[in-house]
Amino acid sequence: MKCNVVAVGTELLLGQIVDTNSSYIGEQLAAVGIGSHLQLKVGDNLARVVAAIRLALEDADAVIICGGLGPTHDDLTRDALAEIMGVPLEHNDHIAQLITNLFATRNRYMAPNNLNQAQVPRGATIIEQTRGTAPGLMCPVGNKVMYAMPGVPHEMYDMMSRAVLPDLLERSGEASVIKSLVLRTWGESESALNERLDPIIDELETLGNPTLAFLASGWEGIKVRLTVKAATDTEADALLSTWEHKVRALTDDLVFGTNTDTMESVVLKLLEQRGWTLGIAESVTGGLVGGRITSIPGASRTFRGGIISYTSEVKFDVLGVDRGPVVSEQAAIQMAVGAQRTLNASVGLALTGVAGPDEQDGQPVGTLCVGIAFPDGRTFSSISQLPGQRDQMRQFSVINALSFLRKLLLAEPR
Repeated sequence: MKCNVVAVGTELLLGQIVDTNSSYIGEQLAAVGIGSHLQLKVGDNLARVVAAIRLALEDADAVIICGGLGPTHDDLTRDALAEIMGVPLEHNDHIAQLITNLFATRNRYMAPNNLNQAQVPRGATIIEQTRGTAPGLMCPVGNKVMYAMPGVPHEMYDMMSRAVLPDLLERSGEASVIKSLVLRTWGESESALNERLDPIIDELETLGNPTLAFLASGWEGIKVRLTVKAATDTEADALLSTWEHKVRALTDDLVFGTNTDTMESVVLKLLEQRGWTLGIAESVTGGLVGGRITSIPGASRTFRGGIISYTSEVKFDVLGVDRGPVVSEQAAIQMAVGAQRTLNASVGLALTGVAGPDEQDGQPVGTLCVGIAFPDGRTFSSISQLPGQRDQMRQFSVINALSFLRKLLLAEPR
């Protein structure tokens, strides 16, 4: 069983609204084992909506259309469905009465165009509303089916779970589960990671299940996604576990988390496990590290705060850095110790470097120096050369510094 998705609305193409509906629908289809190979967005133009739905139906058993069911002149999904089915639209008295009653119970004026929502393609099955005015529709076309739902997310969620998924499963004749696991990595290029995993990739190409994909995510690292299909959740979890261990055996030094983990959430967890707090001094990143850390719920249990020591004078006067070049491992260590002392933190983390456009202290653009101070007085530092333009280099600096701290924390006993 395959079901494709069409999202209708010019606002989606203009970027005025982000199409989260298609993502949700794809996730729900995957959860019950129904494949979806194509998702389209189309503006409010009848000919183009018709063409998009027909294209989505070409290689699928069903298509879900989201949006375009409202009362205004540019809500054209009903007309498109009727054209594809080759039938007229008919006024449905029951739906019209429901809409009228809804406005009456809310003591609101009902514009006459609201009754446009009571127009139904002949032969369609109505999915009644429980939250709004526009009903959903199930429309047969040959041996295939089109489902239309409103674009308002909470209305669509309700119809999807209450009517569309049960009907799809009944038509498919069997239910299966598709589940994914994402391994988050940092420290190696996509091509090098691919080379590491070549033996597994070759094996999976023969088996066909699970599948493995790489998702390059910039300064979030590279994601390795395993996707399995099985009869039950338990079988899917067991299969994912087996192949996760195989992937980790070849990449475990690079994997820092799974699924929704971020480098900052992992570092905070490691610090909290040891009962340590963190203070930060940032120069090249100008507060980006602190911003990422404070985006994690509960960060205040561990994160003491940060000092944006952007000018050399702040490094000298506030953090106690020796006067002289400030883009060096020695300066980074002194910044870390200064942050640790000033913020009364267990661990100090510091970043200094050159984001550009010009070199500084004899160091080229892209240079990052990281300093770390531990509670027992030990200090650590690293220097690296990062790629990209100014903003990209600064974002790479964040995950690079946090990754360095993560590796040191993993080597420490709890």
